[in-house]
Formats: sequence, structure tokens, C-alpha cells
Amino acid sequence: STQRYMGICSITKMVRNVKVACVQMSYAGSRDATIEKAERFVREAAAKGAQIVLLQELFETPYFCQDQFESFFAEARPASLENPTLARFSAVAKELRVVLPISFFERANNAHYNSVVVIDADGTLMGTYRKSHIPDGPGYQEKYYFNPGDTGFKVWKTQYGTIGIGICWDQWFPECARSMALQGAELLFYPTAIGSEPHSAEINSRLHWQRVMQGHAGANVTPVICCNRIGKETAAQSDITFYGWSFIADQTGGILAQADQTEETILYADFELDALRSQRAAWGVFRDRRPELYWPLMTLDGENVHQAFSKRM
Repeated sequence: STQRYMGICSITKMVRNVKVACVQMSYAGSRDATIEKAERFVREAAAKGAQIVLLQELFETPYFCQDQFESFFAEARPASLENPTLARFSAVAKELRVVLPISFFERANNAHYNSVVVIDADGTLMGTYRKSHIPDGPGYQEKYYFNPGDTGFKVWKTQYGTIGIGICWDQWFPECARSMALQGAELLFYPTAIGSEPHSAEINSRLHWQRVMQGHAGANVTPVICCNRIGKETAAQSDITFYGWSFIADQTGGILAQADQTEETILYADFELDALRSQRAAWGVFRDRRPELYWPLMTLDGENVHQAFSKRM
């Protein structure tokens, strides 16, 4: 019948719209207080229709990587529901029907990672991504605490779309964004902790930092959602003022929403995922790729293929 035909057409023409939210906040002085604050922001975002909500890198604690102290290893927890933070946000995700990428300090036997667990809208822990690129410099001494990630770049087919996640320093590497896009990521998320440079007050990387990720969005025709922390955090030998400026960029790299350097806030954006997929196909950047020419990417010096790849070739 005509009525049945129209019903079928309406089903086939359903669009996949998703509303994302990006929370910018400061450390609240204790793990419990900060987790409470984060949950309040998640609930506020969900109440305003957000379906995927991003929190900042290592949000539970101060950014402890300013110092090298053995005592901070006690902050690490497993990537399972035995981790009270993951258990709590799993329940929140299920209650609110939201997807939550949760950044945390992971302990796995004798290894430690800077990780994200993706929690789907039914509360399921979908899996873990371990930060691939580990920085080491004044104020950002992550190599003391974290093993290099061993998961490779990953995407997750959540209830609201396929998402890819890089963590902070990963955001400076186009290979990370492209790898996730090639695996089908429809949105790219970057939880972050970046700010002033303790060794040089003259350095302000904020615009450079943002432009790099705008480039990822434009090059992959894929929106980017980046969440940074704010506030001044004083450690034993240095302090960092985290510069915020969290933002959401569209598939061309254009800024849709942006925070400032001091305000706790939530950013929002809506995306029509099938329209984005159509635009990616039409633009041709994935059609016209030449992987057979990119062998220098498998090297450190542009000449000698890394042994990890030579074994596969």
C-alpha cells in the first residue's frame, strides 16, 4: 500500500544526528570533589540533549606529571569495573543514555598507562585506548609514569556513531587522526591537559595547538572535539596554568564552539553523520590516497623501514 511504502521510505531516510558536548573544568582540590564536579557537568550536558560527553585528560587528579614522585603510582587503577571511577561513570552512562570516554591512570600488572575507556550508552565498557605518544619535558614528565601505549589507534562503534580518541600529545600527530579516520571514525575526540611551559614563560602554544587539530579535521573531513583543563596547578618544583580554550571544529576545521582560558563551561555541537560521510566521499581525499607511496611514514629517518614493519613486508 501507499501508506506502507511511505513508512518504508521514512525509515530508509532516517538521519543519524548526534549531539556532542565538551566539558572544560578545573581540578577541584581532591579526587572525590573533582569526580562529583565532573558528574554534575555530565548530567547537565545530558539534560541539554548531549549524547556523547567528553571530559579532560586525567581529570580525577591534578596533573601529577609535573614531578617525578613514586607516591603517584598509587593513583593508578585497573581498566575494569573494579576501578570505582569507571564503575561510577558506567552507571551514569546507563542512567542518562550517554557515551562517555573516560580518561584515567591505568595499572595493568606491572605496567602503567595513560588511558581512556569508552563507556557506551548502556553502561558497557567497550574497551581501552592507551596513549601512544608519551611526552617528556619540563612540567610534562609523562615518561616517568606511563609505558608507551600498546593498543594501537582504535575506534568504537557506539550507539551514537563511530568515534576515535587520541590523548593529548597524540593530537600533534596527523598519523593518529588519519589512522582513526581510515578505520571509520566519524568524530575525533581529544581529552587534553596542556598549558604554560614551566621552563619558559614566553612560550604560548595555544594557537599552534588548536591549528594542528583544525588541520586534522579538515584533512580527514571529520569533526574534532578537544577538551582541555583550566586553572593553575602548583607542584613541588614548578607550576602550570592550563590554558583551556577547549573547542569543537567542524569537518572543514572551522570552529563551531570555543571556551576561553578561565571559564568552566560546556560546549555543544550537532552533527549529521550520514551527511558528513557523503561529504568525505565527495571530497575525494580517501579515494585518491596512495598508500604504496607512503613508506617513509614507516621510518624514523625517512630511509630505513622500522623493524616492526620489515617483519610484515
